[in-house]
Amino acid sequence: MALLTSLSEGQPALPGSGVSDPRPVTGLERIVPAGKQKTVSLPRGFGKSLGPAALVVAWWLATRYGWISEDLFPGPATLWATLLDMITGGDLSEALLLSLQRVVIGFCFGFVIGVGLAVISGLLRLGEDLVDASMQMARTLPWAGLVPLLIIWLGIDETPKITLVAFAVTFPLYINTFAGIRNVDKTLIEAARTLSFGRTALIFQVILPGALPNLLVGLRYSLGSAWLALVFAETVNAQGGLGYLITHAREVYRVDIIILCLVIYALLGLSADLIVRLLERVLLRWRQSFDGA
Repeated sequence: MALLTSLSEGQPALPGSGVSDPRPVTGLERIVPAGKQKTVSLPRGFGKSLGPAALVVAWWLATRYGWISEDLFPGPATLWATLLDMITGGDLSEALLLSLQRVVIGFCFGFVIGVGLAVISGLLRLGEDLVDASMQMARTLPWAGLVPLLIIWLGIDETPKITLVAFAVTFPLYINTFAGIRNVDKTLIEAARTLSFGRTALIFQVILPGALPNLLVGLRYSLGSAWLALVFAETVNAQGGLGYLITHAREVYRVDIIILCLVIYALLGLSADLIVRLLERVLLRWRQSFDGA
């Protein structure tokens, strides 16, 4: 008891006695855990915009001072004037809506096919035997080279364009979803069976949530592939869309329209990627991951 009293009063007890040492304790310092140092940082949105802003500034300076010819690579001011002119004339809005319609329809078909086959192949060994080898062979086909064949088979209407987009979307979703299903921790499967989970509950409460991160990765890749496929589809026998504007601008040597349409493609791809990242934050809130130092 004397030892506890002496320690609480900040005075050490003498060994072998119940009397505390009257000498003051010196040289002791309270140890305080080092907290996270406060640092001044820029907002994430502002920080991410610095890279593109620097590229635009460098682009403007290069064209402003003649380092790059305006005839070969028009500057931001020229593109802005072209953009306003196309918006006023209604050409851009019509082409953009048509391209978005093609991407959405093709992506929906590709999503259903890719994820559906991945679930069948990932959950069933028989499904893997029947599906996986064929999908691995088909994914190596150059989908850009399929355009002439699709035109011969399906004509020059919307069907070959939507088919090409669906073809490009299917394989990133299939590969990543299949890998996600097969990489689910086996311990979780055994624990669910120990808890008497039925097959349906096992699939929807354990396997598919465990495969969701991979599926979202495949979603990001597939959206990028969808826009790439649409570029090829719309530049061959198209009667509308952003790719048609590029083809027509090439014939009349309007480099500003070509670059403007490519910039719009890039912005649409970036917007799709941001939407998937937002889905990751909402759907994967349960997963603790490294956000960078």
